[in-house]
Amino acid sequence: MRSHTRSLKLTLLALLSVTTLPAVASTRIEVQAGRSYMDTHGTNAAFIESVFAEHPLGDSRFTLSPDITAGWVEGRDVVRYRDSRYTTGDDVWLVAAGARLRFRDANAWYRPLFFSFQPAYHSGRTQALSSSYEFVSTLGWEMKHWSVEIRHISNGGIHEPNRGETMALVGIAFNI
Repeated sequence: MRSHTRSLKLTLLALLSVTTLPAVASTRIEVQAGRSYMDTHGTNAAFIESVFAEHPLGDSRFTLSPDITAGWVEGRDVVRYRDSRYTTGDDVWLVAAGARLRFRDANAWYRPLFFSFQPAYHSGRTQALSSSYEFVSTLGWEMKHWSVEIRHISNGGIHEPNRGETMALVGIAFNI
């Protein structure tokens, strides 16, 4: 049963990934992987993110790019939570959509720096992600074909427990 569920979730992730590939010029696709931590307990995480064309944010020094993410955070076995209402053993699958904010200055050294914020919906309930809806905040550095990111996912205190997932990710990027 578990392998059937895992296959179904992988299929769902693949379908969600396809839906993030609209025929829009200058779409950036990032495949990201890394380690995620709840408290001090680490696990694996992987994401596929589509970042669409930048738009100036009025007359400000910033640009805004819509982005869509589909991802997975692997479950982990933490003994003290085995008998809790929310355990730590379930894999979590999520989809999120929001915007990536960057500096507009084309030749500035800080141009590759970005901040992204996305509301997210996910499967499962864990000690780290205990409500249906979560918020994804990402601070990163993107270059032509790669990115490095620190990402935090939590529900902002809407529901307890609210341990959240904090991760370090490295991504490979493709422009279509």
